[in-house]
Amino acid sequence: MYSFSRYKEQYRANLKLALPVVLSQVGQILVQFADNAMVGQFGGDDPLPLAAVSFGGAVFFILFVTGMGLTLGLTPLVGERFAQDDKRGAADYLKNAMIFYSVLGFLIAAVQLAVIPLMYRMGQPAEVVDLAIPYYRLMAFSMPAVMLFFAFKQFLEGVGNTVVSMVIVVGCNLMNVVLNWVFIFGHCGFEAMGATGAGVATLISRIAMPLVAIWYFYRRKRLREYAALLPEVRYSRRSVRQLVRMGVPISGQMFLEASAFVLTSIMMGWFDAVAISANQIALTMGNFAFMIVTAVGAATTIRISHCYGARRFDELGLAARAALHIVIAWNLFAAVVFVTLRQTIPYIFTTNAEVVSLASSMLVLIALYQLPDGIQNISVGVLRGVQDVKIIMPLALAAYWVLNLPVGYLCGFTLGLGPWGLFIGYFVGLTTAAVLYLLRIRRDVRMLRQSGSVRP
Repeated sequence: MYSFSRYKEQYRANLKLALPVVLSQVGQILVQFADNAMVGQFGGDDPLPLAAVSFGGAVFFILFVTGMGLTLGLTPLVGERFAQDDKRGAADYLKNAMIFYSVLGFLIAAVQLAVIPLMYRMGQPAEVVDLAIPYYRLMAFSMPAVMLFFAFKQFLEGVGNTVVSMVIVVGCNLMNVVLNWVFIFGHCGFEAMGATGAGVATLISRIAMPLVAIWYFYRRKRLREYAALLPEVRYSRRSVRQLVRMGVPISGQMFLEASAFVLTSIMMGWFDAVAISANQIALTMGNFAFMIVTAVGAATTIRISHCYGARRFDELGLAARAALHIVIAWNLFAAVVFVTLRQTIPYIFTTNAEVVSLASSMLVLIALYQLPDGIQNISVGVLRGVQDVKIIMPLALAAYWVLNLPVGYLCGFTLGLGPWGLFIGYFVGLTTAAVLYLLRIRRDVRMLRQSGSVRP
């Protein structure tokens, strides 16, 4: 039976870590929100600028989230060493992550740029692709800086410091909003650049993020012990292999989930520009709710990794359940907000009546999958924390590619339900993922209590 007093301390500990990450994640989604809202307002009744940012952002997001997923493997590795007071081991992972992730950033950017000719073969209106490419290209140029920043971000979160990343992300993304105003609309002597201006603003703000992180790392007294150890540790194939072992399954899971959303967004383009714009509005709001969930999931990984490193397995189970309680409450609240304000929210982005009407109905469908979306994300956070990551990629494959995409296509095109049918695929995929991940967690917790270790 549920008892608030039993979970009170777990709620407090989870939220203490999660709240700064929430603000950090809100800062990240603010970039997408600001780009979409300000470009949408720049376009007015013309849906093309918003459709272009939507399409360019969707194609960019696939490899962006894949790269970000690779960096998430650093947090549980550092968290375990932090719990064991192994500062040299934590510094070793940081230095190797800085090198490895920076190289990956350049490789990802090169692949993203190589994809540009294929964008005309994705079934989108040619005028949308023409407008999207300059924005997309500038976003790709930001990847090396993003990956270097994530090395510091995930390290700091691994040692339990979630505040610094929040301050850097929020500050740099506020810079992005100001620069959007300058470059999109043409202020301070600059020519109005529309969607391309949003890309310029994002590139500048993302370059600033790792520069500020490096400055803080070497200035903060508490982190000087780690900074002093960096010259002593060398590039290590073993450490990189560990980063790959942890990061690749996480990245694969995030790629499969993100690609389901991106490919569905591309299928939206098979209808018209109105469907693309409405879908982007609905997903932007859904992503806003999801970023809060992601923040709680990141905090859950930190707490679980610390419990795992210290072998406090009873507390580990309580912390995992407390995180699920928090996210369930948040997602129910978000669902109510989306349904209640469905007629109002679209006007933040556009004045086009057709887009507003379609987006309003899509917000109801976004509300329907909030609960399974939250549960599956927290479950992945728990699995990362106990370093049981190999299983999450095949489970994601089953949920998103075997079910989500085919069901969405079947409902949207074969059964003729249109854009609404594609959202049914989301619900099926996310619900399947939530159930499969929860079953895996139950198995892991049982094994931890019985034998003191997980055997993935």
